[in-house]
Amino acid sequence: MIAAIKLLCNKRFLYLPRADNSNVNGCYQVRQTKNPVCCVYLFLFLIYSFTQKIVMKIFAITISIFLLSICSYAQDGSAWIKGGFNLANVTVSSDGRIDDAKALPSFNVGIMGDVSLGRFLALQPGLLFTGKGTKTQSGQPGDASYFKASSNPYYIEVPLNLVIKLPLASRSSSFFFGAGPYAAIGVAGKNRSEGNLYGVGFKNSSNIQFSNDDPTTFDEQEGADFGVMRRFDFGLNGTAGLELNGLLLSVNYGYGLTKINSIAANDNDKNKHRVLSFNIGFKL
Repeated sequence: MIAAIKLLCNKRFLYLPRADNSNVNGCYQVRQTKNPVCCVYLFLFLIYSFTQKIVMKIFAITISIFLLSICSYAQDGSAWIKGGFNLANVTVSSDGRIDDAKALPSFNVGIMGDVSLGRFLALQPGLLFTGKGTKTQSGQPGDASYFKASSNPYYIEVPLNLVIKLPLASRSSSFFFGAGPYAAIGVAGKNRSEGNLYGVGFKNSSNIQFSNDDPTTFDEQEGADFGVMRRFDFGLNGTAGLELNGLLLSVNYGYGLTKINSIAANDNDKNKHRVLSFNIGFKL
């Protein structure tokens, strides 16, 4: 899959399957471009091709159209392969407080576009596979009463950051900072627990269940149930970092605005995602 994406990103033209029978070659040309940001669109198109759930297809198509519009108008852009370490957590109070002891290590990997909007301004769309969640622990292994549990959902996340770039000594290096929204869809994950109860040990692992929520119905939560996690996550994120001659070093903080539990009442909406990420990337 990676080899195919790299091949397509190096082409001068971006093609999609034809919409009708008007072209005997089986394709139609969208736009002549050398912009590597279109790699983001290609990732999403592959997700659509291999996804079976209709709600995920709708999500992929919507974001694909949005990112394709960016590619169409961007003549000066670049793309980065990036990945890194996540410290994920979940709020425990209505005012957004988190318990640092419950931070869960995870990871993220994906691609980030960089569309220049001027000398000091850029738009950075992205596509990430990222881990979120939290953990809790009471006691220590070997104690008569010990319990440890974690919930580690994985999301396909699409951030869109507007950043300010401040040039450094080298023309190809800069310090940047910015912020923007993100949208994410849960695709996998594990709930794990282990412990001892008066000397009797136990250990469990199960797949996370996501609701079949339709993101266009804001007042309804389709497929909600006890123990079922809300599939869609929306929020804000802030980012800052350095671009150093083709090397990217960045830090990102994701501030979730969507409740995690599919049946949580609005007046008891305490659990939302928080993710601190440290990333490294390389320019394509």
